[in-house]
Amino acid sequence: MSLFERLKIGLTRTRERFSKGLDDLLKGRGVDEDLFDDLEGLLITSDFGLETSVMIIEEVRTRYHRDLNPDGLRALLRQVILEWLVLVQEEPRPWTEKPHVILVVGVNGVGKTTTIGKLAHHYRSQGRSVMLAAGDTFRAAALEQLRLWGDRCDCPVIAQQHGADSASVIHDAHNAAISRGFDLLIADTAGRLHTKVNLMEELKKIKRVLTRQGSNAPHEVWLVLDATIGQNAHSQVKKFHADLGVTGLIITKLDGTAKGGVVVGLAKTFGLPVRFIGVGETMEDLRPFDANQFVEALF
Repeated sequence: MSLFERLKIGLTRTRERFSKGLDDLLKGRGVDEDLFDDLEGLLITSDFGLETSVMIIEEVRTRYHRDLNPDGLRALLRQVILEWLVLVQEEPRPWTEKPHVILVVGVNGVGKTTTIGKLAHHYRSQGRSVMLAAGDTFRAAALEQLRLWGDRCDCPVIAQQHGADSASVIHDAHNAAISRGFDLLIADTAGRLHTKVNLMEELKKIKRVLTRQGSNAPHEVWLVLDATIGQNAHSQVKKFHADLGVTGLIITKLDGTAKGGVVVGLAKTFGLPVRFIGVGETMEDLRPFDANQFVEALF
């Protein structure tokens, strides 16, 4: 099965809500203000977000001309959404230092550790040497889970005992990755509610400790989000970005929800690149985000 087919299957629920709803709205109708209002409502119920939905429809209105039939209007809507996603699609940052350090953060239950394992598989398949840091020292199963992924992907895991200081673990892992010449260090962190100040301070400490080692680490701070929470993801991005300077988003569980429109809303609201999306359970189902393929699968 091709990567695009995997994406298309993964977005089935979102497409059934959005694309089928769009077809139903356009069927046998003329283009008038009522139709624009209905299109805006469809975007909102597909979790594009209120503000983003209004902006999309305003842009479509601005570019609409009377020669367009409903099919042409559909194509115009598709084009506007694609253009917005392309604006925040970036090539990965160049790896100018070894190791390149990615700090992976997020709230409880979004699947950070599993996502890290899949990231390790992705980069190992490109021929990169990858080390993992078990910075989630609070959840007893996290270390064992990361070790299993390390064995599966042939990646060493640097860890300490349960309850150890996360910053210390990641500091040691960074030193080990430097001394052993690894290309990439991916650091796991404990899931934490973005509203808990003391827990967010621990993440800031990890970032400070890495920076003090005289490198530009962490080179990336990637926030993992669960697509099933829809618009609640916005408050998470806002807080993590303010505290840590998020450089990219990973949106998981898109296969389990009809709320895939949240990808567009987050991209438009925060201007942050979506680095990877998760559309299934297998290692190949975490895939680099491609705006063209995402919109194609959505429509």
